[in-house]
Amino acid sequence: MPHQNVRPKSPHSVGLAVRHLQNLRRRDLLAGAALIDGRWVVGEQRDSVVDPATEEEIADVARCSAADMDLAIAAAERSFVAWRELLPAERGAILRSWASLMLRHSEELAVLVTCEQGKPLAEARHEIAYGAGFLEWFAAEGERAYGETIPSHKIGSLLQVRMQPIGVAAAITPWNFPVAMITRKAGAALAAGCSIIVKPAPETPLSALAVARLAEEAGVPRGVFQVLVGDPIELSTPLLRDTRIRALSFTGSTEVGRLLLRGAADTVKKMSLELGGHAPFLVFDDVDLNKAVKGAMAAKFATSGQDCLAANRIYVQRGIYGDFVEAFATAMRQLKVGHGLDPLTEIGPMTKSSVANKCRVHIDDAAAKGAHVFSAVRDEGLGSNFVLPTLLSDVTDDMLIAREESFGPVAAVLPFDTEEEVLARANASEMGLAAYVYTDSLRRALRLSESIEYGMVGVNTASFTGPPIPFGGWKQSGLGREGSRHGIDEYMELKYVCFGDLAA
Repeated sequence: MPHQNVRPKSPHSVGLAVRHLQNLRRRDLLAGAALIDGRWVVGEQRDSVVDPATEEEIADVARCSAADMDLAIAAAERSFVAWRELLPAERGAILRSWASLMLRHSEELAVLVTCEQGKPLAEARHEIAYGAGFLEWFAAEGERAYGETIPSHKIGSLLQVRMQPIGVAAAITPWNFPVAMITRKAGAALAAGCSIIVKPAPETPLSALAVARLAEEAGVPRGVFQVLVGDPIELSTPLLRDTRIRALSFTGSTEVGRLLLRGAADTVKKMSLELGGHAPFLVFDDVDLNKAVKGAMAAKFATSGQDCLAANRIYVQRGIYGDFVEAFATAMRQLKVGHGLDPLTEIGPMTKSSVANKCRVHIDDAAAKGAHVFSAVRDEGLGSNFVLPTLLSDVTDDMLIAREESFGPVAAVLPFDTEEEVLARANASEMGLAAYVYTDSLRRALRLSESIEYGMVGVNTASFTGPPIPFGGWKQSGLGREGSRHGIDEYMELKYVCFGDLAA
């Protein structure tokens, strides 16, 4: 079955995003200027921001240049000295104030996210709370960046290990979680004592700049937190080449992550990479069917499928395979597709047309190779960036969707027979971010959670992220961890000190 043809615009929702933005309680949060060295820079060139649901221009923002980035790096280097000298509790107080302001203005921030990213407003609200949680977490974690004392192997010596901020950091953040990925990185960097420059995705600059406005209001000093918007290559090149940038954190595709890793090699930067996923979701026939379907729906369709944790390969044991497909298709068809600002919407548009097109390619490829296609009810008013929730059953390992991350609301369901078989198939990927296991056997759960080659495993749950957990993957899904006590380590260096001749 080919993908659905849809009209390019949605007449009933044209202007909806603009009207919401005009009615923001705090209009100053709709910032079209970059934040560089404590100044809001309008710039001579502007880039358009569009509502992905309608492809209507909703705002424009300053397009920063490489020269602007050089100014930001110099400002970050200057501000680092004073920021690192603050007590951790003082830095923590500023982070808590920032989090409080985010929660106070969560509705305005959520509207900005939905207007530029497309996700349902309820999910955008959740993202704001989730993002503020990282600031609160790292506010406390900065006060617990403990070093250690090593029992000495030398007579009369004292051995210490200290944790110290690495220096100026940079973050390149994605469009699917435009607020939370900033606070998860910046919260750790600022708590560690680093200054940080953020380059948000060009599709979603409005929420990033609004968050920067609140950071300034919370008391983050000038130059300590800066946000520059513009061409990804032009702005990332100075970040990679400049030796003053000591750490770089990136969330995005594995392909771009490889390029950044190569580009950072000459200056040997500390790299934190949260890259692509291709999550397997394993359902065994001993589990309650309704629980498994509910979990698979949540793992597949959150953020309209535009989530690196999304279940991309749903393996179901053959004994319950037919019943699972039927129940999943029934639940999927009840999903409401529409503009994210519609309170009934559960699936919004794809943020980028390239994502929508990739989903359609995966659907067409699977259909041509024998998969059965079940789609949600079509709405002729949907624009070209919408992909209807789609279930592909009887998927085989040679189909594109079994080998590539779809990053949209397309669910591939594959049958399996034995635990050994499905483990091998799940591990047969260079991606290793997240995996899901649904079983009522404790022994099986323990075996699989030990043997599956993924950095994060959810057993009988589709919800396991949050500030306390070490977010990150194995293999080509990334390097390092974000969140948890390990997240602050990405912005710190170990310093070993030996005090000798103490016996004299």
